[in-house]
Amino acid sequence: MPRLIIVHNLTKPIERPARVGYCDSFLCRLRGLMFRARLEPDAGLLLVERRDSRLDTSIHMLFVPFDLAVFWIDSEMTVVDKVVAKSWRPAYMSKAGARYTLEIHPDRFGDYEIGDKVEFKNV
Repeated sequence: MPRLIIVHNLTKPIERPARVGYCDSFLCRLRGLMFRARLEPDAGLLLVERRDSRLDTSIHMLFVPFDLAVFWIDSEMTVVDKVVAKSWRPAYMSKAGARYTLEIHPDRFGDYEIGDKVEFKNV
């Protein structure tokens, strides 16, 4: 189980920011949110790579039976892209290099916008 962090939006404060698992190991990133029955509105994962990259932060939605709000965040802690990823789709890739991929409930799509600055804090 990955450690929990809170993803604060420094540009537009959110009343209840996302509490997500910090996923920096290969196995955690590999499993992601596959094979889960559902996702709680305040849950999700932050997939962490070593450097900014479009390819390394691309995702697939195979074996994920629900939609996700996905935000790509670069090493400067800026949201560089976002999308509602549909279940069972083969691939999604950011329009710009990113180091972090935030996967949360689709109802939270409006919590972060492209250009927003974010901060990660331990729970």
